[in-house]
Amino acid sequence: MTTKSWRADRLSRLGSSIFAEVAEWKRNAAARGLDVIDLSIGSPDLPPSPAIRRALGQAALREDAYGYPGSKGTPAFLQQAAEWLAFRFGIAIDPEQELVSLMGSQDGLGHLALALCNPGDIALLPDPGYPVYAAGLALAGIEPYLMPLRAENGYLPDFSAIPAEVWARAKFMLLNYPSNPVSAVADLAFFKHAVEIASRHGVLIVHDLAYSEMAFDGYRPPSILQAEGAIDAAVEFHSLSKSFNMAGARIGFLAGNREAVAAMRELKANIDYGVFLPVQEAGIVALAEDMRGTGPVVGPIYEKRRDAFIQALREQGWTVGSPKATMFLWAKLPDMRWELADPWNSRRISREMLERAGVAVIPGDAFGAEGEGYVRIALVESEERLREAAIRIGEFIRGER
Repeated sequence: MTTKSWRADRLSRLGSSIFAEVAEWKRNAAARGLDVIDLSIGSPDLPPSPAIRRALGQAALREDAYGYPGSKGTPAFLQQAAEWLAFRFGIAIDPEQELVSLMGSQDGLGHLALALCNPGDIALLPDPGYPVYAAGLALAGIEPYLMPLRAENGYLPDFSAIPAEVWARAKFMLLNYPSNPVSAVADLAFFKHAVEIASRHGVLIVHDLAYSEMAFDGYRPPSILQAEGAIDAAVEFHSLSKSFNMAGARIGFLAGNREAVAAMRELKANIDYGVFLPVQEAGIVALAEDMRGTGPVVGPIYEKRRDAFIQALREQGWTVGSPKATMFLWAKLPDMRWELADPWNSRRISREMLERAGVAVIPGDAFGAEGEGYVRIALVESEERLREAAIRIGEFIRGER
């Protein structure tokens, strides 16, 4: 009898399995009775506003809410998204031609290369970068070219280091500011330069702006679509998951270059029937609330958590940089006060920290080779729990756990 594998080879090219691996570490720790403080996954621990929840609940009770909603998004949601973009960034987007709704931005990022690329194309990706960037290329059979993001350059890519032959084959370049995992930010001058460079080479810029509303210290992240010429040279992903605590609802949208948006619309018309209608109606309320200034203000909440946790870590002997945005800390590995037979690295420290201290983080190498030497810490617990996590981490660093 011939033995066949029922697992596609491409699954092995999807990148790091660290999230599943850390989930197993957490299960094992909990089974041993450890109280796990989970700072690994960037899933908001707070609910959406009462108005958002009411809109979702009321819509879900309607008898007419359960048909196919349409893959591109309802006219009402697309119009509200366009109005919010104008309110927030001062940009004019045609909801009929330059917007498409998504089941969260990860939906779009995972399918992007299938919609835009042909065999032989290259896509430029950040390293470190969110794992779905590379996974989407693997599914489409597209080769990545990695742009190193390093602290000495403010975690911005060096466009001049990209060879001419790479630019010639590249179909799109993916940027992400404020960024996951490194929590770096970029100003409008950087985006203007990126648009100029990419336009010169005929490369589409894809900007992931999932953390636009999670900024601190008075900083307001810009949209790449504010840069001159960007509507012809770029598309941008937006998500309601983090900004409005709607991660499980799965809703976001893609805006910008109409040919690229149309390609995404065409692909999605063949693979799904759109975002559940009540979720779109809840999304409308979320965006409208924000425009009225009555919606949930997540930035100040995470800013207070950032400040409390960084101070508590400093008191324990681990100095971590203070990011201007996102819900993450990108932390260089601490100076360990005790030694193991094997060398310390990001994965070893992450696992030992969970097993000994009950604090879960994600090792930096899960996001690319440039992430080695760092861990990503999500600020998804209360200030009290974050302070407790810092005390446990300090004991772990000193070898007391």
